[in-house]
Amino acid sequence: MGTQPGNVTALQALSPAKINLFLHVTGKRADGYHSLQTVFQLLDWGDDMRFEHRDQPGITLSGDTDDIPRADNLIIKAAEALSHGEYGAHIHIRKRLPRGGGLGGGSSNAATTLLALNRLWQLGLPQSSLLKIAEPLGADVPVFVLGQNAWAEGNGDVLTPLSLPKRWYVIVQPECEVSTAEIFAHPELTRHTAPITVQAFFSGAGSNDLQAVVLSRYPEVKQALEWLYQQSPTACMTGSGACLFAALETREEAEHIAAIAPEGLKVDVAAGLDRLPPMQEVA
Repeated sequence: MGTQPGNVTALQALSPAKINLFLHVTGKRADGYHSLQTVFQLLDWGDDMRFEHRDQPGITLSGDTDDIPRADNLIIKAAEALSHGEYGAHIHIRKRLPRGGGLGGGSSNAATTLLALNRLWQLGLPQSSLLKIAEPLGADVPVFVLGQNAWAEGNGDVLTPLSLPKRWYVIVQPECEVSTAEIFAHPELTRHTAPITVQAFFSGAGSNDLQAVVLSRYPEVKQALEWLYQQSPTACMTGSGACLFAALETREEAEHIAAIAPEGLKVDVAAGLDRLPPMQEVA
């Protein structure tokens, strides 16, 4: 059955990027997944998504993910996990976040879909229910449903909200796509880093255990990181790559670095977020 339109017929939402301020692989679990420690920082930059109510049941999708098979598209998977064939919506997406970039684009799209359709369809599901739906969709989906910066452990899904200092970030996108599965399966990956505490992180501890493996296999990432490190000692890779970031105190510092980037290197500037920005009701 279809829904009644209610008061909201369309929503516009930012599907934000995340960066991992550090990423430690602390072990390998019996289920085959790796145990991780990380800090997720949300950014005020990402993909644009629009959600429109449809009276007929079913999900339609247009925009920049048309080349992904429907069965593999996380937006469709998230929408169908909520609708169970009973509700209808059209979703349109404009992508800015690259695939294989370590910015959580697909996971953010899935989480934004859960949050938006829960509101559009007036389902009234609490965050705890949405988090349970999010978990099987991907390890990074829950943090976007949580909607705030977080300290993460387990498979990255055991989340504790974390207050982070205000920073501006230079985001560098090397022209390559890194396979997360390839990096985690690599025999040279460090898999037993000793866990650290939140206090140690705030004192400067923490690095990205995946970075060395990516640099050894992707010269585009290595070259971009060498340039970024010359501009800021905070330069680091996010997630399993390929994207890199540097944390700056001011917007002016970040924009200066972006302005002197080598020709052909894609660079963006974004502010850290405390929480997800509100969705906008649109006609």
